[in-house]
Amino acid sequence: MTSRFNVVVDSVGVASATPDEKQPYAELGLKEDEYERIRDVLGRRPTQSELAMYSIMWSEHCSYKSSKVHLRQFARKNPKTDRLLAGIGENAGVVAVDDEIAVTFKVESHNHPSYVEPKQGAATGVGGIIRDILAMGARPVAVMDSLRFGDADHPDTARVLPGVVDGVGHYGNCVGLPNIGGETVFDPSYQGNPLVNALSVGIMPRRRLQSMQASGVGNAVILLGAKTGRDGIGGVSVLASATFDEDGDADSRPSVQVGDPFTEKLLIESCLELFDAGLVVGIQDLGGAGLTCALSETAAAGDGGMHVDLERVPLRAAGMEPHDILASESQERMLLIVDPAHAETVLKRAHRWGLLATEIGTVTDSGRLVVDYHGQTVVDVPPASLADEGPVYERPIAEPNDRALVAVDRAETLSRPSGDDELRQTVLDMAASPNLCDRTWVTEQYDSSVFGNTVLAAPHDAGVLRLDERTGVGIAISLDGNGRYARLDPYSGAQSALAEAYRNVATTGATPIAVTDCLNFGSPEDPHVMWQFERAVTGIADGCERLGIPVTGGNVSFYNQTGREAVHPTPVIGVLGVIDDVRGRIPVGLGEAGDTIALLGTTAEELSGSEWAWAAHRHLGGVPPKVDLDHEMKLAELLARLASTEQIAAAHDLSEGGLSQALVEAIMRSELGAQVLLPEGVDPFTYLFSESTGRVLIVIPRGQEVAVRGACEQRGVPITPLGVTDSSTDGLHLRDHFDITRDDLAAAWKGRIGAGLGE
Repeated sequence: MTSRFNVVVDSVGVASATPDEKQPYAELGLKEDEYERIRDVLGRRPTQSELAMYSIMWSEHCSYKSSKVHLRQFARKNPKTDRLLAGIGENAGVVAVDDEIAVTFKVESHNHPSYVEPKQGAATGVGGIIRDILAMGARPVAVMDSLRFGDADHPDTARVLPGVVDGVGHYGNCVGLPNIGGETVFDPSYQGNPLVNALSVGIMPRRRLQSMQASGVGNAVILLGAKTGRDGIGGVSVLASATFDEDGDADSRPSVQVGDPFTEKLLIESCLELFDAGLVVGIQDLGGAGLTCALSETAAAGDGGMHVDLERVPLRAAGMEPHDILASESQERMLLIVDPAHAETVLKRAHRWGLLATEIGTVTDSGRLVVDYHGQTVVDVPPASLADEGPVYERPIAEPNDRALVAVDRAETLSRPSGDDELRQTVLDMAASPNLCDRTWVTEQYDSSVFGNTVLAAPHDAGVLRLDERTGVGIAISLDGNGRYARLDPYSGAQSALAEAYRNVATTGATPIAVTDCLNFGSPEDPHVMWQFERAVTGIADGCERLGIPVTGGNVSFYNQTGREAVHPTPVIGVLGVIDDVRGRIPVGLGEAGDTIALLGTTAEELSGSEWAWAAHRHLGGVPPKVDLDHEMKLAELLARLASTEQIAAAHDLSEGGLSQALVEAIMRSELGAQVLLPEGVDPFTYLFSESTGRVLIVIPRGQEVAVRGACEQRGVPITPLGVTDSSTDGLHLRDHFDITRDDLAAAWKGRIGAGLGE
């Protein structure tokens, strides 16, 4: 019987002796000039393993070679803040909550795998972002997700959506993390290329902050967690860095990782124990690019050298060659840097948790990453050339040819409902539309209360978690995006997503302090896509600078398209806020009977890119609503003040669907009805369905109206009383126009996703 070790190893010596042998660099995603640059770096032909490593680390997914020139704006424009403990370039951003507690959070994409294998693609996306949080030294405490699918009525949406939801729910539930919110969006732009963006948040003592540096010459390199298999090979260099053809890409299935959430749970507990015992010098998770990424990044960030004996890596598949082992993206693995005096202790503690832990190498000061396999050197490279010195492209940028035509095709000119009966029917039709209807079928598959620290979760505007039982201090997180707005104007659309996430956090009573982003775009080789990308990044950077909150990190996902059709440019923004006492958080709803319903902000005729324009006319054109960041800051300060003084009973951000949808959702989340009188002289349709930004529907407790109005005037925030909550009103009573019973609202709003897509 032939041993798996009896393979032909392409060693450094073999590479030097055969400099002209043709290599499959193009099949691995490398351009000819990139291949030549690799040869220049090495001074020879790369080995098979080295070629695989460069193809991975120089891929779009790992190197950010098309986005770096634009992402530098974040560091340049980021406001200075004492709260930021770790930022861009780390596994996840870390911000201080107070003198003792820090929070880390990040959002990343797993788009292409989730189309090929919906359940495993989504599940391993959740698992990967959890390990990013763990790598910073934090205990993961919650997850969120931003999901986008094709047309709600398309057969493939019925294939992809249940699997993705199952994957997100299965992994998070099994690990034992609450899913506290997110979004589910349908649009034909995402047909054949869904977007699955996963966010995780963790909490830790500030003193436990970890580093990825492989420092300390002689320190041991230990691989902790699951065995290494063939799953995920080529994930970042092929699957994540290429577009789908018109029929999808069934041959990509081997590139999708397979997750084991129960092993992940053990990995979390084991690492936290090692952190608290002071046994870890450096740590890096193994996600995209597997060992290749972990070894090169830790070595480059540390003392600059590392020696690894690859045959020590525990395998779960026979016949794996060195390049397979290095490229595998098998999940639930971490790389630890440990003082050799503590190595045996680390191995024993891992074993106690039922985990494999294997010493596979040593930190050196050679300035080289050297990987041997059964005595033959298969990799000998400068680690920085892999991790930090890949190609950087300034891609051509060109404004889309149809931009001027799209801008003048305003939704404000479309036909509107005529008369109160049609207006009433429009409220119901909008409530029943795929992007506005009830999401209970999705969210009920996620455990939102495990750990017992969830204070608010979906369908509230933001998720809220208690961090300290004694003081009540907590955090709020929201995850938002709007691809239609960004398609009409990437700069304004990106700022709109930022403003919405910022506002959603503020509606809970929290103060926004930090941002993470996931930037989902088409091919960077398309000048029109790169124009969209540059404008969106600039919009976010300028917006955060104005709001005074830093971008702490995030993810770029390119090549989101099928054939030549790219998805809408979709920057998804996560905002984190701090709330002094979660007992004063503001929920969605209608408060108590007799409370006053009021609108904060100003409504203009802004219908382009709106949910009404799409649902009623399948129209996308015009200019998206204006964003006023100064007003957003005033609004956030006001809401925090009203929450701290208990002068607000409920609040709900106005976004997709406008005031109409906010009223529907508030009523459906309460046992009360709403009596509403629109301001004199306004157009009822515009007032109900405009998506003007910077608006919040609030409920004011009886006796607090004068104080709230005074607080609004002091901060320059317009307030318009609209009516009262009422226990005797059945549903929505819009005076002088129509009545809609609770049963009619429920019939329209509930059941669309479960009946049509989830079952």
